[in-house]
Amino acid sequence: MSDKPSVLFVCVHNAGRSQMAAAWLTHLAGDRVEVRSAGSNPGAGVNPAAVEAMREVGIDISAEVPKMLTVDAVKESDVCITMGCGDTCPVFPGKRYLDWQLEDPAGQGVEAVRPIRDEIKVLVEGLIKEIAAGRDTGQALVDSGGRGGADVARHTPRCDPSGFLQPDRGVRGQ
Repeated sequence: MSDKPSVLFVCVHNAGRSQMAAAWLTHLAGDRVEVRSAGSNPGAGVNPAAVEAMREVGIDISAEVPKMLTVDAVKESDVCITMGCGDTCPVFPGKRYLDWQLEDPAGQGVEAVRPIRDEIKVLVEGLIKEIAAGRDTGQALVDSGGRGGADVARHTPRCDPSGFLQPDRGVRGQ
């Protein structure tokens, strides 16, 4: 595992929200953060409306391919962020789990995807600030006991009997 913080974005098909979030974090944080995205049931390709919406802001995700969520991807990540899609992640001690409540861009045109893209950017900017603040103060990235930025959605991980994360819904701006 790298010395730099690592973030995993998860949505069921890894074809829209998680791809845009990974692209924003890579674009805005550069090589300061290791970025991954995956899904429990990866789609055949990235949503064309998401590709177009990101292209409009100068970010090309056309070569991205939806990836399968693995236990190793979660283990290797400091922060695991689900995208409000009800997907689940294995829960491991010392990880930070967030759920960002975002509209699903599937089946929508670029006009409907633009506001989702823009909301993801705001959330990623807040995440970057939290990562930077944690580095500056020496606080662990996985310490979710503090208050985050007003736009960063948080949830407390809950496990079902299989040991997978069940996102807590409707928590925004705590």
